[in-house]
Amino acid sequence: MENQHLINALIGGGFAILGWFARELWSAVKELKTDLAKMREDLPKDYVARDDYREDMREIKALLVKIFEKLENKADK
Repeated sequence: MENQHLINALIGGGFAILGWFARELWSAVKELKTDLAKMREDLPKDYVARDDYREDMREIKALLVKIFEKLENKADK
């Protein structure tokens, strides 16, 4: 009977440690989910999307080309 108590105590301790570890993992995953949601919310405020940047740069380059063409065609050159 004494061996059975020892085995039960070891199994109980093992499950307690396993339960604690599972709870820590669960809370870490919940925290990561909230951090990810916050990052998704804040990211567009701080950074410009690559496609938007490229489109804006195309517009700026087109405007510069027009300015340079007007300068080249200026009559008092």
